[in-house]
Amino acid sequence: MNTKQEKLEAFGRLLDIMDDLREKCPWDQKQTLESLRHLTLEETYELSDAILQNDLQEIKKELGDVLLHLVFYAKIGSEKESFDIADVINSLNEKLIFRHPHIYGDTEVKDEEEVKQNWEKLKLKEGNKSILGGVPKSLPSLVKAYRIQDKVKGIGFEFHDAEDAWKKVDEEIQEFHAETDLDKKEQELGDVFFSLINYARISGINPDSALERTNLKFISRFQKMESLAEEQDLKLADMSLEEMDVLWEKAKKLS
Repeated sequence: MNTKQEKLEAFGRLLDIMDDLREKCPWDQKQTLESLRHLTLEETYELSDAILQNDLQEIKKELGDVLLHLVFYAKIGSEKESFDIADVINSLNEKLIFRHPHIYGDTEVKDEEEVKQNWEKLKLKEGNKSILGGVPKSLPSLVKAYRIQDKVKGIGFEFHDAEDAWKKVDEEIQEFHAETDLDKKEQELGDVFFSLINYARISGINPDSALERTNLKFISRFQKMESLAEEQDLKLADMSLEEMDVLWEKAKKLS
């Protein structure tokens, strides 16, 4: 692997290239913090896909795309005379040192959970008024629920174990089935999802990853089903559900 000096040189080259692009490229010149935002989200999801597929070469590529965006934002910040990449990194360094007193101070911790609890307490000392203040409003709902639960866990607001969490799932499902008003039923369904996400988290399962893997599995099997139908000169839209189920079972065996 590369030496630390080689890594620093590579990063310095990236900064030089960013300067050139901002000065000479018409597209790069036009970009703003706002115009890059949706592209950054897209790149982040592409990185997420690569991670789920465990494709290390693709992860390397997507990390580069995300890093480009971070450097781009810092370049725009420097043009506004607000901050530059050194300010960004120095601020991060100070935050990491402050939030790891068990490494850079005399605090002692016995396990990962105590580290996370200290992390949330230290964030409050930094000025956050609420444990949940740092949860981005624009997070996808499933991811946001997971982050909310994980954060309140940091101050001990947590079920004792997965079995207790599952009892809550059962309770919410019963309330959902018992409700007849559509608006209230929607609220109860939200409670079911929230409690199920909580159960998964406590059980050590990332619900977002689990659901995305199921999405990918369904897409793969459905496309195999489409191929099987095409091989038989059939159209799924013209088939009954029972006939499609036969193809679905065949597709499952092929996946």
